[in-house]
Amino acid sequence: MERVIIHVDMDYFYAAIEEREDPSLKGKAVVVCMYSNRGGSGGAVSTSNYVAREAGIRSAMPCKLARSKKPDAVFLPVRKEFYEEVSAKIMEILRSNADSEEAFEKISIDEAFLEISQSCSGDYDLARDIGHKIKEEVRSQEEITCSVGIGPNKLIAKMASSFRKPDGITVVRPEDVQTFLGPMTVKKLWGIGKVTEERLTEMGIRTVSELASYDVMELISVFGKNKGMWLSQAAMGIDGTAVKERTATDQIGRMASLEHDSRDENMIFTLMDELIDDVISKVKARKVSFRSVTVTVIFSNFKTSTKSRTLGHAVSDISILSENAKEMMKQFLEESTMNFRRIGVRVDNLQENTGQKSLFDF
Repeated sequence: MERVIIHVDMDYFYAAIEEREDPSLKGKAVVVCMYSNRGGSGGAVSTSNYVAREAGIRSAMPCKLARSKKPDAVFLPVRKEFYEEVSAKIMEILRSNADSEEAFEKISIDEAFLEISQSCSGDYDLARDIGHKIKEEVRSQEEITCSVGIGPNKLIAKMASSFRKPDGITVVRPEDVQTFLGPMTVKKLWGIGKVTEERLTEMGIRTVSELASYDVMELISVFGKNKGMWLSQAAMGIDGTAVKERTATDQIGRMASLEHDSRDENMIFTLMDELIDDVISKVKARKVSFRSVTVTVIFSNFKTSTKSRTLGHAVSDISILSENAKEMMKQFLEESTMNFRRIGVRVDNLQENTGQKSLFDF
């Protein structure tokens, strides 16, 4: 039986909800902003509708810049709790169309994967019908639109959902994967960031088809074994990752803003100590250990960057968390000259403690 995966992505989710709540906004440029806690109009654009996007307004853009591009746009503050309520209802619609509870994976507040291999018996015509059914259920029950991508794996389904936005549906059958991917620029391949794109361009690789035909050993020599192999396989449309429910219990983290945008190490590491203490107290309270440590930095231009490390074994010691988190933060300081706005510390790959060993036992 053919594997069939659907990716559903809501169209300009926050702004669409605001339009639904206030029909007078229809046809106007709507910008939803995450305002800073420092007062004034500081903050960044969370999302915008397509009218605003036509004026050049994009996510993560400073709100002041967005206002200068479209002074007559309607600017609204984020209502995260309300959006989460709407998201919960939509996710139940999506979950009900998956093969099972385990065949559903929410990846953000406004998008999710679901496997329908059994429901459509591997038939892509039936899969398209299920996609249309999902779109209609979301539209009729929540009065907003979504875009749907259908493919033989998560990678293809995710890229297909972006192919005809907004309110589109794209089906990519297994035999059409190379035709679908080949002409695309490498930056459109899900998982490729700006740094990787620039490195590939330096190597003369601009399209996905060029990446697919590139010698895998050369990719490994440049990017390392894991990433080199992934680049080669992704370019060929190969992705064996399972659709699997994610839960908030898989990670523990905390983020906070600096008093003001700064690169002052004393300020940064003092705040880091506070975040680390909070994370480790939650780790202890839940009686778990972790195997991964992630540090997040949001710079003064609102760009977000993360670094992660996977440890050799699960631990719950504050000294190991502190050492790894601070080393990654030092790397951020060495690599960038930009001021920091917010920082975060997170632990992942949690395991319940069953006769947990201490650091000294290792």
